[in-house]
Amino acid sequence: MTPTNILTGTTNITAALPSETITVWYGLIKTQDSNYRHYWQMLDVNEQHHAQQLKNELVQRRYVTVHGQLRCLLAQTLQQAPEKLIINKAAHGKPYLADYPQLAFNLSHSGNVFVIALGWHCQLGIDVESVKQRPNLPALVKKCFAQEEADYWQQLPDEQKTAEFYRFWTRKEAFVKATGFGIALGLQHCVINPQKPSTFLRLPAACGDAENWRIQDIDLPNLGTNIIYSALSIDKTITAVQINELPVMFQFC
Repeated sequence: MTPTNILTGTTNITAALPSETITVWYGLIKTQDSNYRHYWQMLDVNEQHHAQQLKNELVQRRYVTVHGQLRCLLAQTLQQAPEKLIINKAAHGKPYLADYPQLAFNLSHSGNVFVIALGWHCQLGIDVESVKQRPNLPALVKKCFAQEEADYWQQLPDEQKTAEFYRFWTRKEAFVKATGFGIALGLQHCVINPQKPSTFLRLPAACGDAENWRIQDIDLPNLGTNIIYSALSIDKTITAVQINELPVMFQFC
């Protein structure tokens, strides 16, 4: 496989999205964003209803903010009004653009950090996780890792186990999101090659050949004291990944 070209910077959001490049935008979710009211108005009825059902105001505001930012990024890419975009959900809940199915996108957020991935003519998924104390890591590994992955994890020094758990977890989550099946696919059945973690050893039959999928760990700098792990999965060779931090006060709508 040709090595992935990792690019970082502040690419103009209005620039055309290259056909062979996956673009990742990330940043901190600012719930007091001056654009919040506009974000709310961009959402469709289903998104607004979902936001209202969330457990508290902070979670609601994070949801509205990041989904508004997603609509802005999609709108700029397609040169359309963000509130006019029709976002539907497939059978297992993966969102897609009804009028522009050729533009793949995926969103993840954890705490106050978000990531959004965009790409043409592909299936893609992205995940981000903020590290938290998990006393039950061995139990999670036993439940969600295949034997090869668990054996690899068990032999690591204790000080490396938390980081490596999150790396495997985000890779698996990104993959099941890319397929559209979600975690119902069974994380333990999506087996990453511990010796070459950009590839899979085997996958459920419904996902096609393991050799057709790729994984890319994503580095997200400048996020303060947050310890973050993120990964991208896609159903073709990734020739380049453009990683951009979305400026907090960036006026893009």
